Amino acid sequence: MEEEVVLCAASSYERKFYLNPEFESLPEGIKQELQIMCVLYTEDVGGVLMVVYDEDGNLELKVDHQEDDFTFDEIGSALKIKELQRTKEELFESLELFFKVFYLGEDINVIDD
Repeated sequence: MEEEVVLCAASSYERKFYLNPEFESLPEGIKQELQIMCVLYTEDVGGVLMVVYDEDGNLELKVDHQEDDFTFDEIGSALKIKELQRTKEELFESLELFFKVFYLGEDINVIDD
């Protein structure tokens, strides 16, 4: 695997949430938590929030916004991302482990924390 894999995304422009169909096997509670997190983020600061896996299976929160979107809150976005990384740390670690084991085929006993 050489490129990112999108787990989910939300857009304030289209007012939609997207969950990659490859991850439909995630528990319903996890999917709902991801949806709530992404939608609340875009409602709060605007733009687009994407939750992606890098080539090593690490989760990243990526933010984008339209160039002419003067309502997008860049400072609020950075603060919100830091808050999510702190408050959702356990969720993100579990999702990384899930991806590394089931998609990258890594041995659960070999994965370093």
